[in-house]
Amino acid sequence: MKNFMAHLKIYIFRGILASIPIALSYFVLRFFYIVIDKRVVNLIEQQFGFRIPGIGIVIFLVILYFLGFLASNFLGRQLLSFVEHIANRIPIINSTYQIGKQLSSTFALPEKEIFKKAVLIAHFRKDVWTIGFVTGTIVDGSTGEKLIKVFVPTVPNPTSGFLAIVKESEVRDPGWTVEEGMKAVISAGIISPPQINNLKA
Repeated sequence: MKNFMAHLKIYIFRGILASIPIALSYFVLRFFYIVIDKRVVNLIEQQFGFRIPGIGIVIFLVILYFLGFLASNFLGRQLLSFVEHIANRIPIINSTYQIGKQLSSTFALPEKEIFKKAVLIAHFRKDVWTIGFVTGTIVDGSTGEKLIKVFVPTVPNPTSGFLAIVKESEVRDPGWTVEEGMKAVISAGIISPPQINNLKA
């Protein structure tokens, strides 16, 4: 009976883990359906008397396509510069717009340029390590020494965290890819490679 209960708990827990990505996908699709598609479908039905399920999402994707096309040519960039100029003159809008611009500029970079590699840095005290991602290097003007810029994400929400600037000798390479490091962060360590390399200096 004990073995059966242990077996039951293990597979129920695995079932919960397997349902997480399915549930997230469902809620995202439901959000698009309720916020965009349902309203557009209802509007079309009121105006023309017929329904086309999914037309709202299609229209939304078309709008995103044309915004991307607009931002990729000279006239579009000039228009966006004008919008930015106006936004910068409005106090509250200015801050919001700049934050959005910084986020979009960050996500526009290829992944290999955003995060160079996954690393470990000492945290709280010696021999306690945390996962970080190298975002670049910077030079100490007084010594000429190269320092490493490391973004340390918050577990399990990697969209927040803090920036650490450390000496190159204080960074350890666990032998993980950026994707493996990110999975470890998001899963709070439940999903991670089976071993860590080069932990000792």
